[in-house]
Amino acid sequence: MLRECGEHGYFRGEICPVCGEPGKFLMNEQELDQLGRTLAGALRHFPERFGLDMDEQGFVSIREFINALRNSNRRYHWLRPHHIIAIIETDPKGRYQISNDMMRATYGHSLDLDLRLPTEDIPERLYYPATPEEADIILETGLRPSDRKMVHLSKTFQDALSAGRVRVENPVILEVDTAAAIEAGNVISKAGKTVFLVREIPPEFLSRKEEEEDL
Repeated sequence: MLRECGEHGYFRGEICPVCGEPGKFLMNEQELDQLGRTLAGALRHFPERFGLDMDEQGFVSIREFINALRNSNRRYHWLRPHHIIAIIETDPKGRYQISNDMMRATYGHSLDLDLRLPTEDIPERLYYPATPEEADIILETGLRPSDRKMVHLSKTFQDALSAGRVRVENPVILEVDTAAAIEAGNVISKAGKTVFLVREIPPEFLSRKEEEEDL
């Protein structure tokens, strides 16, 4: 459930996590899930389906997105900019960014974009979840994007483990020596709270990370 506290802003859940007040109702779980999926699809993969004019950095107009939804589906007649802003500001993974009246996804794209994300304060180690079948190949040939335009790296071992379990029960976690990779000229940028992007990682900066070492 998405709600708004008059004092502490937007939040997900029944009560404000700061003051415990119920706040103002914005949308239920089903609406939040459906709008979240639609938002991700439009900003990452198919803005043309909504007639959106996306710039080279991936930004589109919040109001144009809302108008497209309301015109295509009457059940969204209630939708206003603050509903979309609330979804973005409360996204637990920090997958989106707002700039004035524009918004974008910061990772997960199948589109060619120049995101111009920050490249400062990158952790010295990042992680990547691989299937057991692909791990040895990646260690030999390096990391390159498959269905996305960029390689997505995780901030911690556990973040990578969670991401990997979407595809396979027991992913193999690879560690990236990001400090050495950056020194060698690879540009790594921060895209979300736990996600970092890079065009590729050569094999010399990769190693297998054992779970017991992370504990």
